[in-house]
Amino acid sequence: MSTVLTQAGSACGPSAEAESTSSSITGVKTAHEKKPEISVDVSEDIPPLGVPREEKRFWFQRTKAYNPDAIATQPSVFDNPSTAKDYQPHSNWENLHRFDPLVRWTWREENALIRKIDLRIMVFACVMFMALELDRSNIQQANTDNFLGDLGMNTNDYNMGNAVFKISFLCAELPSQLVSKWMGPDRWIPMQLILWSIVASSQFWLSGRSSFLACRSLLGILQGGFIPDIILYLSYFYKHHELSLRLSFFWTAMSVADITAGFLAYGLLHMRGVVGLAGWRWLFMIEGLFTLVVGLSASVLMPAGPCQTANWFRGKNGWFSPREQEIVVNRVIRDDPSKGTMHNRQPITPRLLWKSLKEYDLWPLYIIGLLFEVPMTPPQQYLTLTLKGLGYGTFQSNLLVIPWNVLHIIFMLGLSYSSEIFGELTLHALLGQIWAIPFLIYLIVTDVHTTNKWIIWAVITLLLSYPNAHPIQVGWSSRNSNTVRSRTVSAASYNMFVQGGGIISAYIYQKREIDVNNKTEY
Repeated sequence: MSTVLTQAGSACGPSAEAESTSSSITGVKTAHEKKPEISVDVSEDIPPLGVPREEKRFWFQRTKAYNPDAIATQPSVFDNPSTAKDYQPHSNWENLHRFDPLVRWTWREENALIRKIDLRIMVFACVMFMALELDRSNIQQANTDNFLGDLGMNTNDYNMGNAVFKISFLCAELPSQLVSKWMGPDRWIPMQLILWSIVASSQFWLSGRSSFLACRSLLGILQGGFIPDIILYLSYFYKHHELSLRLSFFWTAMSVADITAGFLAYGLLHMRGVVGLAGWRWLFMIEGLFTLVVGLSASVLMPAGPCQTANWFRGKNGWFSPREQEIVVNRVIRDDPSKGTMHNRQPITPRLLWKSLKEYDLWPLYIIGLLFEVPMTPPQQYLTLTLKGLGYGTFQSNLLVIPWNVLHIIFMLGLSYSSEIFGELTLHALLGQIWAIPFLIYLIVTDVHTTNKWIIWAVITLLLSYPNAHPIQVGWSSRNSNTVRSRTVSAASYNMFVQGGGIISAYIYQKREIDVNNKTEY
């Protein structure tokens, strides 16, 4: 016997949302047109599913009984005819031709495919994030080369620049995410990289406070949507728990960029005097050109989705075979059926945007995003100036920021892995705040001018090494978003609140707290 499952889902299924939208893609049927029926055979010939069990996500959790050739396909709503009809992918979904509730695959195939996605998709996503971090944070290295003095600025001007950047970054988050959902992240992200690389390189010609603030604002506008855009993009390839872990590596790339920036600054700032120019000018120019190369590479290295990897550069057959496309599409949609409700180039309408913003159950995560980094951000932003004020030289100051970044990588990855192993998010997200308290108290009650400078450096290093729950919280927001449109909006909204916390942090240290000898007073 067979049961016919139609595309017209009930109000409780994801297809209800899809019916309220229409595609802007030429040749795709809109919601008011008749939808095709999908016939699924539910006879005794249905292939068996994998044994339902707690998935062993890490190699060290697997026992000797682990069988790589066992069926990995886990039960889902698509295996029950009474629920499958409510969760059928929408007719405009770009992966519909690979959707098949009867497909089965082994753990060996799945694990090999995940490694392939990591190499093809995730590694380059990290490279792009490194480019962003270099261009938005190299101002800290520039500070050690008399950047403020050369431009006739003071600490309050520096604070203003940080605030302008954060405000511009924040304001661009949601509009950029909406553009990305309309155009496709594979088109919009390369455009962002190329545009902001031009602005970053143009800082070579900074002449004073006005040009400094203008460049910081343009950088914020062009970089603002990158993080939520890339999170949406990665969700096309990964299941929820896989995305959470990979986001921890994604933010590790930021720390790797900061480590790299220290070494680059050590070399580039030695260019002070080349054709009579300051070293910080060459720093901005060369690191901006690196981003331009990354942006041009992104235009050919970012496929639109798992079934759209073929092009002149990636090959006429693409990166994934038909079998691999079938596995990646079905494993992702079985994990989250809502991912089949919209095309990857389908815009969010104003009505759906408002509906997503009203989802109050996500707002506690937004409030956490606003506050959780505020205690640590000012010491981080002023670290190079603080080290110079303590008596360290320009190049020594840049190298001394490296240890906390290394420890930050270790603790952040450990926290993310622990949260997935134990299946607990709340207490793990709280750990970083508990970590910071004793170090902040020490900096408040201690006179840094009379204390050994290496002790102060060690305390600040340990403070900034806190186990950062940012990847956990971003993944948490994605998990709690039940639809594609909600995931699109929540990723941007969460990051907007994080940038709001950055604006608060930018005004914690004022000019009166830095004396004429550039000695920071905590």
